[in-house]
Amino acid sequence: MRLFFSKHELKLRRKRTIAAIICAVVVLGVYWMLTRPQKATPEMPTVIVEPVVKDDVEIYGEYVGRIRAQQFVEVRARVEGYLENMLFAEGTYVNKNQVLFVINQDQYRAKADKARAQLKKDEAQALKAERDLKRIRPLFEQNAASQLDLDNAEAAYESAEATVAMSEADLAQAELELGYTIVRSPLSGHISERNVDLGTLVGPGGKSLLATIVKSDTVLVDFSMTALDYLKSKERNINLGQQDSTRSWQPNITITLADNTVYPHKGYVDFAEPQVDPQTGTFSVRAEMPNPKQVLLPGQFTKVKLLLDVREGALVVPMKAVTIEKGGAYIYTLRKDDAVEKRFVELGPEVGNNVVVERGLAEGEKVVVEGFHKLTPGMKVRISTPETKVKDTTTETGNTSIEMKDNTKGE
Repeated sequence: MRLFFSKHELKLRRKRTIAAIICAVVVLGVYWMLTRPQKATPEMPTVIVEPVVKDDVEIYGEYVGRIRAQQFVEVRARVEGYLENMLFAEGTYVNKNQVLFVINQDQYRAKADKARAQLKKDEAQALKAERDLKRIRPLFEQNAASQLDLDNAEAAYESAEATVAMSEADLAQAELELGYTIVRSPLSGHISERNVDLGTLVGPGGKSLLATIVKSDTVLVDFSMTALDYLKSKERNINLGQQDSTRSWQPNITITLADNTVYPHKGYVDFAEPQVDPQTGTFSVRAEMPNPKQVLLPGQFTKVKLLLDVREGALVVPMKAVTIEKGGAYIYTLRKDDAVEKRFVELGPEVGNNVVVERGLAEGEKVVVEGFHKLTPGMKVRISTPETKVKDTTTETGNTSIEMKDNTKGE
């Protein structure tokens, strides 16, 4: 076995070794290239699109209102006396002129009887004075009576007549006070609990407030309205040909009850403050609402909705298609080649689950409503049909809410 090689042989062996290593590396590289897992070709993202539609949109102003009674009266004792009887059930509905309380009548009946007797006495005196005057006049004409006698007779008669008039007034006052002992309801409505107990001294020297009555067949709702909303509503009314007055507004007020149900009866605005509060930019408005079943109670807070305007032919898209960033709101639209385009738009009020688009879209264009989170402009997509459509509902947008009108009647 040779232990030593010449320089030429060593150089030749080295070249062979390097060549073998290179061949091995090449073979391994080719094998790895052939056997490595192939990267899957990326699939086109699947999206759901919906068309941009035109519809008539009703714009409502929404405000917080407070209900109060149309009429609220206090039942008071007008004469002094002890409360003798109460002829109603507390909290019930009472009719106008219904007897509610009775105050002890003894002293007022006696006063009326005395005034009646005094009147009879004075009438008798007046009758005697009239007869005396009738006797004196013929005697005076025959010079059988002096001028003084005639003057005295005439004065006595006129004095007696005046006394009768005073007695009649006293009797009327006594009968009026006697009538005040029977306290009647001044209007129809619901009566409160009694403010005094039987046997209590009521009237000028005692407690005068006996109860209160609320007329709530019709109620009033007070709320504050912005000047801008007022102008929108007035412009709409004028365009509809209504008179330029607050009372002419048609019944277009709806309210929501505490359980979030919509009150079935509509009302109208019957008063608006003639000037705007410069500190708040609002003014007071009053609406009148029918309340036949007494559902609305004075003091309740409620949500008031007033129709301000109707936007005809507004462009509407699903709200979920909109993405908002610092640069504004944008929507991915679908081109004819099934590629998407990033479109910045100007939004209007929300329409339930949809939103009005003021600028940036045209009717009939298709917008991506699902699957747009991984899209980039120009990317081609696969279209999928939505399984269900979102129903339109009414929601709030700041101080306004919108509803889409049904335009299928003309189709």
